[in-house]
Amino acid sequence: MAEHTVKAFDSDIGQLRGLIAEMGGLAEVAITDAIEALVHHDEVKALTVVENDAKLDALEADVDRLAVRIIALRAPMADDLRDVIAALKISGVVERIGDYAKNIAKRVGHIEERRKFEPLTLIPAMAGIAQSMVRDVLNAYGARDPVLAVEVINRDDKVDNFFDSIFRNLVTHMMENPATISSAAQLLFVARNLERIGDHATNVAEMVYFAATGLYYSERDNPGGLDKGI
Repeated sequence: MAEHTVKAFDSDIGQLRGLIAEMGGLAEVAITDAIEALVHHDEVKALTVVENDAKLDALEADVDRLAVRIIALRAPMADDLRDVIAALKISGVVERIGDYAKNIAKRVGHIEERRKFEPLTLIPAMAGIAQSMVRDVLNAYGARDPVLAVEVINRDDKVDNFFDSIFRNLVTHMMENPATISSAAQLLFVARNLERIGDHATNVAEMVYFAATGLYYSERDNPGGLDKGI
């Protein structure tokens, strides 16, 4: 990003990006810890994930305050304004990703007969893809990299495919083992939360694409919404 005449503006933008990066790091850790707690039935780690969510909430508030200050004092335009608005939106989405990780952690104590659930072996792989999407989309934001943002968007299909597979597996399991319906339903909620994390990472990627290019992702092959046949 080119330097501005007012150095304080560069400092403000750098601070804004730093807060987003910190939020992203916390969200990644929350996903990892929630899944580890789930796999190992570690209720202490799960509780830590739940408690640490307050840090993400506080950082989101910091982003909101700083973004409002930048708009009020610096009156950013064009690329700069898109950057600030993107940060505002992204902070809200990352905070929501943290909420999904917290929701997963809250399920840890409600899953019994764990060895009987094949989907429990699929969920960590699904979580790994979702987490990589969060990590890469925040890297794309920091570097203003629309190419990496598009790669993240394309990866969402893998998360959706995992969810479909886990859903079918769990429904079959519940039909064959009615006594496990309660625990299977909890795992289904976990898979749904991971699927939503992938969706939110995709939303962030679309914001990053817009901030970097000035185009909405849906317009990338057709700037201005013109008919390509004309």
